[in-house]
Amino acid sequence: MTIKNDSFGRFDFVGKAWLFGGISLILTIVSLIYLAVNGINYGIDFKGGTEIQVKFAQAVTIQDLRKSIDDLKLGEVGVQSFGEGNEYIVRFQGRVGKTDKETNEILNADLGKIRNVITTQFASQGPDIRRVDTVGPQVGAELKRNGVLAVFYCLLVILIYVALRFDYKFAPGAVLCLFHDAVITLAVFVAVGKEVNVAILAAIMTLIGFSLNDTIVVFDRIRETEGHYHDKGFGFVINRSINEMLVRTLITSGTTFVSAICLYIFADGTVEDIAFAMCVGIFFGTYSSIYVAAPLVLLMEKLNLKKARA
Repeated sequence: MTIKNDSFGRFDFVGKAWLFGGISLILTIVSLIYLAVNGINYGIDFKGGTEIQVKFAQAVTIQDLRKSIDDLKLGEVGVQSFGEGNEYIVRFQGRVGKTDKETNEILNADLGKIRNVITTQFASQGPDIRRVDTVGPQVGAELKRNGVLAVFYCLLVILIYVALRFDYKFAPGAVLCLFHDAVITLAVFVAVGKEVNVAILAAIMTLIGFSLNDTIVVFDRIRETEGHYHDKGFGFVINRSINEMLVRTLITSGTTFVSAICLYIFADGTVEDIAFAMCVGIFFGTYSSIYVAAPLVLLMEKLNLKKARA
């Protein structure tokens, strides 16, 4: 975008920074409260258990399938529709024996009972058991812990990188921006009833990388512009930098969003969930690189000036 030398551009982003900053703060706090109160619907990757995916050639109601499996008295069993057509996911935690060997024997026996129910009671509907996945509770807990640590170390390394690559005043804005994107995306994902598994964690990590790239581009332009317009004030520098990069940001985010929305519309299963997370994350990531990251740099600059004058 071509901008006159004495102008910061068409849009006054800094002038509305406190408004959108307040909105972002409220959204982040509401998201954290929602996740704390309602919890996260973890998949078997994180909480352990067994998952069976079955598809029927003819119509089968979820009520009939759930009743037939509940009659087995296997404990807490969940049945939910999956994708399009007569396809379902059956999940159960499994009973724990005194030893690992006994637990495996119980699990195999329970799986056999469920298979038998599906293949006999619904034989005329043409059942096709597509996959069976089992994750132990200890493995699930370890995966959950490692996932949280992965996100934490990722943000820590980004904090150090931005501080060394630019200046320490840029680092908090980058990390808080990424935290904002990840928390809101996760809250929206959980609010619509989707479960969080390893694939979704990978999608959130991908969003962190995408949002960071956009933020770094804006920061780089801020640093470059600051050298030419240091006498105009830091607010002018941020406004001009964002205006200059606005078209690039919208085109990059727009093309990625279109790809993600196509995956969401035409895919199903895990790919659909990943695409949904990407769509939400790209929207908030683009917004935060403009209205969260850069204004936080301005806030850090003002705090530095106060300390210098004190």
